[in-house]
Amino acid sequence: MSTSTLLKIADVSKRFGGLQALSGVSLTIEQGQIYGLIGPNGAGKTTFFNVITGLYQPDTGSFELAG
Repeated sequence: MSTSTLLKIADVSKRFGGLQALSGVSLTIEQGQIYGLIGPNGAGKTTFFNVITGLYQPDTGSFELAG
């Protein structure tokens, strides 16, 4: 992770029973940048935030947080 990288998310997946809510999501958040997450209803935006904030445990994947 470079010194300007704040958060690195790699290959995160989350399933609820038979529903695949997230599948292999990867993202790098850099310092000083502005990001938005858009998508239709049911696309997994809230599930993604719940996983990265620790409300849900991901089934697969990893997180790397600077600091």
